[in-house]
Amino acid sequence: MENYVITISRAFGSGGRTIGKMLSERLGIPYYDKDLIKLASEHSGINESLFGLADERISGGIFKKGKVYDGEIKSPSGADFTSEDNLFSFQAKVIKELAEKKSPCIIIGRCADFVLADRENTLRIFIWADKETCVKNTMDVCGWDRKESEKQVDKINRERSAYYKSHTGHDWADVRNYDLCLDTNKLGFEKCTKIIEDYINILYK
Repeated sequence: MENYVITISRAFGSGGRTIGKMLSERLGIPYYDKDLIKLASEHSGINESLFGLADERISGGIFKKGKVYDGEIKSPSGADFTSEDNLFSFQAKVIKELAEKKSPCIIIGRCADFVLADRENTLRIFIWADKETCVKNTMDVCGWDRKESEKQVDKINRERSAYYKSHTGHDWADVRNYDLCLDTNKLGFEKCTKIIEDYINILYK
């Protein structure tokens, strides 16, 4: 079996995280999401809370222009050691190290598709759904009312888009960034998981 990596970018409320967990169980491989923050903190020595504040969002708003990731990591002696760009670089370093382990894995969000763009045996997935589906899913999972769910779906998707643009220079929802884009409204979580599983079996087994 090839040492493949599945990266999953996802619209908020589309079920990308759920599909990632389902794949992890089906394929018997590790799944990395928010634990990437802890790993990056341990690797860098920077407080985990700073990584949490910059997790898939940027402080300067949706129009902030950051530095496109190039692999550079700033020195602890520099004033920008804890900058958002450097926090991203540490997290990207962790993603690369996870990808180079001997066993396959799943990585959720954090521009992993871009970070691993030059790596062979990487399957880049984008999970999405129409806004109504995302809102309903958010209401069910988070317990928010419709107004709050609509607000959060719009807000978090704007943040993810800006975060992706800032660190990659590309548009988050551009299908050319991915190998496979799946609509959970039309397919559901189970079928999406099965499609990815079948894809993996064709490509890497």
